[in-house]
Amino acid sequence: MKEKLSAILESARAELEASSDIKSLEDLRVRYLSKKGELTAILKMMGGLSAEERPAMGQLANSVRAEIEQKLSEKTEQLKKELAAQKLKAEKLDVTLPGKDIPVGRAHPLNAVLDEVKEIFLGMGFDVVDGPEVETDHYCFEALNMPKSHPARDTQDTFYINDNVVLRTQTSSVQIRTMEQRKPPIRIISPGRVYRSDAVDATHSPLFHQIEGLVIDKGITLSDLYGTLDLLMKKLYGKDTQIRLRPHHFPYTEPSAEVDLMCFNCGGKGCPMCKNEGYVELLGAGMVHPKVLEGCGIDPEVYSGFAFGIGLERITMGRYGINDMRLLYENDMRFLGQF
Repeated sequence: MKEKLSAILESARAELEASSDIKSLEDLRVRYLSKKGELTAILKMMGGLSAEERPAMGQLANSVRAEIEQKLSEKTEQLKKELAAQKLKAEKLDVTLPGKDIPVGRAHPLNAVLDEVKEIFLGMGFDVVDGPEVETDHYCFEALNMPKSHPARDTQDTFYINDNVVLRTQTSSVQIRTMEQRKPPIRIISPGRVYRSDAVDATHSPLFHQIEGLVIDKGITLSDLYGTLDLLMKKLYGKDTQIRLRPHHFPYTEPSAEVDLMCFNCGGKGCPMCKNEGYVELLGAGMVHPKVLEGCGIDPEVYSGFAFGIGLERITMGRYGINDMRLLYENDMRFLGQF
């Protein structure tokens, strides 16, 4: 038995020395020290020894077990350190290498201009309000003095969910909802997506964005409208910017006006961009029609107000010199990366 124990110890020493991974060490532990291992099999034979031999053989067997366990532990620790060193070497960072260029995102041109417009109006005491894009015919047309037979609906043809539900053609519907819910004084802008069944070209899209404004209070006049829009354009395009108002007709304002901006390309001298007029059409505006006020429960004998609607795409194109609206929607990073 002594020779067998010595043979087991020598064999274990050699195999432990040759082991190169944790799995092989676990196999050795099972082979020599488990309940069905070689050392356990030898210990089971101690029942056949005399009483004088058992203590000496037991002591030797325990010594062999202890040495194998110690060497297993030492070898395991050694392999773990080697693996850690290899992993550290493989994951080592060379801090002298140049860093990688990580592209930083930025606001889309439409969002950048919209944020700027919001800040301008917030500075003038306006609130920013929102409303549903899927609207009823009442809020989109009838409450704006456009009954079902009104010819102005032809220029605002939109997408119908059914006879009474549409995708809004302008955010004026938000103005109606606000006048129904609030009492004057009212100062709001209502930016958002709007829809019209227009063919896609350089200046038209079935989906675009509007920024509508509304002021209702006592003593509001057309000069207040002019001053508000003049300040907005000077903030957006520079202090030398000029606007002009031309008579027009909108069913929901009276009097109504088209607001033109001095051509930023020629400074009002006339060029192909402005068709040699010196100004480019920018937005529609006017004094809120008395019928619209009455329909929202506001007395037109006491209160007056103005409203306007600006195309976000149009002022963005003017701000950055963009000549095709479609560029704003195509998500081409070569284009967007310029802003």
